[in-house]
Amino acid sequence: MPHVRYTEDVPTHGRFDTPLEATLTGIKDLFGRQALEDALTDDMRIDGQTCLVTGASSGLGFAIAVELAQRGGRVIMVSRSGIPDKGDEVRRLSGSRQVEQIRCDLSDLDDVHRLADALRGERIDVVVENAGVASPRAKRTPQGLEAMFVTNYLSKFLLLNRLLRDGTVRNATFGHPRETEAPTPRIVFISSDSHQGASAIDWSELGEYRPFDVNKAINNYSYFKLVLNTFAVELSRRLADGDGGPDVAVHAMCPGPVDTNIIRDAPQLFRLLMKVVFKVFFRAPDVAAKPSVFMCVAPRFAETTGEYLHMFNEKRMDSKVYDRDEGERLWEHSVALLDEAGSWPYAEATAA
Repeated sequence: MPHVRYTEDVPTHGRFDTPLEATLTGIKDLFGRQALEDALTDDMRIDGQTCLVTGASSGLGFAIAVELAQRGGRVIMVSRSGIPDKGDEVRRLSGSRQVEQIRCDLSDLDDVHRLADALRGERIDVVVENAGVASPRAKRTPQGLEAMFVTNYLSKFLLLNRLLRDGTVRNATFGHPRETEAPTPRIVFISSDSHQGASAIDWSELGEYRPFDVNKAINNYSYFKLVLNTFAVELSRRLADGDGGPDVAVHAMCPGPVDTNIIRDAPQLFRLLMKVVFKVFFRAPDVAAKPSVFMCVAPRFAETTGEYLHMFNEKRMDSKVYDRDEGERLWEHSVALLDEAGSWPYAEATAA
């Protein structure tokens, strides 16, 4: 178990301090112009490609799985629950039989390794890192880390390193070049524009177990999205050099306000209230999924890397996520956290 301190002093700061503030901002975003709304067309298909979608048993992940299957993709759904029911539902809604499921609790790093082991020998063409949670209180993982931090960031760092290093996602960077005619693999992070304005990463506390309440959970959510986007940019740099294009295309996007069960672990009264707000004001998952599907299937996103969409608008992320020194430090810090937790399986201190 890693050495973790238990402290109540919380210097880092996300964009929002309360659920109400976050909700009102999300509603406001819905009224903006969507410049690329008509860019996703029916002829954008991914026949023969294999897609991995995390957090796929409900909400946005479920909707993404349905549409990728409709567009010809073989879809591997990763989730803690909903097996086999949700897989059957995706098959029914998409009309495709190419749908599989793997159970994984992404807050448990041992489970992340089991997932990566199960995928060895596959060729994953599209990875959608969708799983996320806004927990109302801190919870320790089996490795002694904080579950919201692990689910929303550290598990993604570990899983992608495993997929890239095992050659499950083909890439020359880690010694597994793809076949000449194979499509450029894509990694799409489902993030949030709430990362804009979050405080810079505090290296003295990142990864420590810290208690928090519901309001701090919203704050943490936007802060962890800044951490995630910093990783996305750093990963796009490391996988940038392909033959005439990126080795692996890496992008991030914010779907806008979505009616999902991301607050499933919140207190019952708060959860019931927010469910009403979500249902009335937020977009249905099948509508909100369109921009992320666009990133998964549009040819243009296989030819570039490091792009960001806020719904159907191209946008710059917070300037802090583009800092090269911060990206490199995050990579090294993440390796150190995993190594201390006994979950980094590689001999070298840092990755490529």
